[in-house]
Amino acid sequence: MNAKPLGDHVIVKALSSKEEATRAGIILPDTVDKEKPEQGEVVAVGPGKILDNGTRAQMSVKTGDKVLFKKYSPDEFKVGKDEFLVLSESDILAIIE
Repeated sequence: MNAKPLGDHVIVKALSSKEEATRAGIILPDTVDKEKPEQGEVVAVGPGKILDNGTRAQMSVKTGDKVLFKKYSPDEFKVGKDEFLVLSESDILAIIE
């Protein structure tokens, strides 16, 4: 992927969710009544937000981190068949260790 986020933006590849089954054993695909993903792996990080004093804030996440983020905050885009999410660093709630 050749996209470089600007400012405090982060590009994330959503972690795939597992298929769920009903009590009767019917498997529900990911597309059935699912909400947006809340976990992903960071694939690119911007240089950081420029502060009022002109310095650049250091980013808290790095490429490869697995993160937990707000459900409805990311914007989605596709590169080929791959889907990615773009969100602000402030929308990231935690790094999953």
